[in-house]
Amino acid sequence: MDNMTDSLLETYLFETNSLLEQLDELLINAEKAGEFTSDDVNEIFRSMHTIKGSSAMLEFQPLMEVAHHIEDLFFFIRENGTGSLTDDQKSELFNLMFKSTDRLRADVEKVENNEPLSMNIDSFVNEINSFLNELRSKDEKDAPNAQSDTGQAGDPGSETSSGKAPKDIPDMNAPYIVHVFFEEDCGMENLRSFMLITALKDTDLEFSFTPEDVETNSDTSDVIAEQGFYLAFLSQEEAESAIKIISTTSNIRSYELIERPQDVQKEEAPAAKQSSPSEENKAAAAPAASKQPSPAGHAKQSLISVNLSKLDQLMAIVGEIVITESMVTASPELQNVKLDSFLKSARQLRKLTDDLQDIAMSLRMVSVSGVFQKMNRIVRDMKKTLNKDVRLTIVGEDTEVDKTIVDSIGDPIMHIVRNAMDHGIEEDVQTRISAGKPPQGEIKLSARHTGSEVIITVEDDGQGMDTDAILAKAARNGILTKPEEEYSKKEILSLLMLPGFSTNQEVTEYSGRGVGLDVVRKNVEAIGGTVSITSEKGQGSCTTLKIPLTLAIVNGMEISIGKNVFTIPIAHIRQSFKAEQKDIILDASGHEMIKCMDEFFPIVRIHDMFNMEEGYTNIEDGILIWVEASDKSYCMFVDQLLGEQQVVVKPLPSYLNNFNIKHSGISGCTILGDGNISIILDVASVYTAAQEMF
Repeated sequence: MDNMTDSLLETYLFETNSLLEQLDELLINAEKAGEFTSDDVNEIFRSMHTIKGSSAMLEFQPLMEVAHHIEDLFFFIRENGTGSLTDDQKSELFNLMFKSTDRLRADVEKVENNEPLSMNIDSFVNEINSFLNELRSKDEKDAPNAQSDTGQAGDPGSETSSGKAPKDIPDMNAPYIVHVFFEEDCGMENLRSFMLITALKDTDLEFSFTPEDVETNSDTSDVIAEQGFYLAFLSQEEAESAIKIISTTSNIRSYELIERPQDVQKEEAPAAKQSSPSEENKAAAAPAASKQPSPAGHAKQSLISVNLSKLDQLMAIVGEIVITESMVTASPELQNVKLDSFLKSARQLRKLTDDLQDIAMSLRMVSVSGVFQKMNRIVRDMKKTLNKDVRLTIVGEDTEVDKTIVDSIGDPIMHIVRNAMDHGIEEDVQTRISAGKPPQGEIKLSARHTGSEVIITVEDDGQGMDTDAILAKAARNGILTKPEEEYSKKEILSLLMLPGFSTNQEVTEYSGRGVGLDVVRKNVEAIGGTVSITSEKGQGSCTTLKIPLTLAIVNGMEISIGKNVFTIPIAHIRQSFKAEQKDIILDASGHEMIKCMDEFFPIVRIHDMFNMEEGYTNIEDGILIWVEASDKSYCMFVDQLLGEQQVVVKPLPSYLNNFNIKHSGISGCTILGDGNISIILDVASVYTAAQEMF
């Protein structure tokens, strides 16, 4: 459609993606149960009907065709039930449906990326039709009259859609017919009729209509504009229910309920339809309101869809309000003046801004269930490919995080689950049984809140990781930075997340253990999170992701060096303590280290790293902060701690990217209550930058 608007396309993409996600979850559960319930069949039929209608409206022909033929298939199944299907046919049906959702999702992604759709769908459509014909031929053998029965349902996806003239369509043999006229010159009457059909179908009404091929034949627009659109119902109740929907539909000029005797013959059916347009218009304009129920009011909606960019703008404005409120209440001019009424109002303003901030953040919070449920499909496909019996257990899928973060963790979790399936779970069932494990392997995907963080774990009960093999491989690759005997178990497992590291001898289509884990760490650290791996040989492995709830607001510790203020995310702080000079030792390269919790940690002096003239140099005057990010654990030396504060993160200007500033230990900035700027330190890159500098 030439006049397609961005909002219409966004609505289509959101609705179609949502339906496909729901279908994936439905198919996974149905396959586990080994059967489609009647509710499952109806849900798939309705979903495909919706996708077909919206795709036809936007002229996405391949999407419409695929959905249309799947709808045909499930219309047949809905009418005849799944009881007659053999186990092989059920298995084939599941595989066909998974392939179909994959095909639809691939086309939707092309629409999202503004790529042309492939019109070569004949082989795929033939595969669906072949399966449908197989079911029909079997049904005809069991019940010779079944084929004629299915043709009476009046569904748009049935085989009766052949563009026949209304007088040749027996489906109009019904006692109640609603005759609809659209507004003059509204255009696209065929698609408007199809949208009306979809709206009625969504309420589970049974009816027939003519012309029958409105969704595929644009020539019917002229027929509908001249003669109107006919809907036939078997009961007055269904007809009146339809009128309630028709009365609230846009671009409807008039409609009329035509009642006919119950014993009306098929050859008499065209009588109401063959009258001249002028007579029909006159009849439609007649005061039929006395027969019709009053138009139904619009139903209340408890959910709405909001563009993410609008929420971003809202968060930005709320952040500015919070900062401005702090600047006003902390103004030096007001600190020396006793204004009780002002202070009382300021406290109330602080409470309101805190509430506003919490509500604005909650608008962006979504559960991780969407990401978690997608892993069911990954495990299902790999089970068949690798011939492994594995179940996926999901815990805490209702845990909520920021929408931006949810979008960022999908790929990392997918990599981890694939590695657990491919190389975590044992190849041979007998190996598991010999080790005292159940024959079926398990991958456990869980999420939980801990203060300002969400902890996501992917745990398997497989063969675990051989730390000796990992260390030997790292030594052969020349990536060790110290003698092998000095590596702790935690440090050895962290080697798996170095670029290109893999313990797998052969890289399969699902990658080897370690392939992609460097990408996992990079993506998680990009959103302020950390990744860690634990494993016991023969018992299994666990990968833990610690991610912030939101990227917009951070709980930070304000620290000072001279007159300069910096912010360290509290999630990375483990401990702060004073130290004496005698506690400091030097490593072989002359770098300072200190013993803490029976381990030695390097010391990074922030004022030296940033070449600051101000700041303490004597270790006893300042304070050490033990911080940890990913596999990096060290102590920062600063002047003093100023206190905890929730800060609004401001991204750095894009032109600073030319100076590689993000790799210098700086992740962003925030504006303090007094209007000054505080640099937010990136704990991981501070250590890397310090190592490169010294």
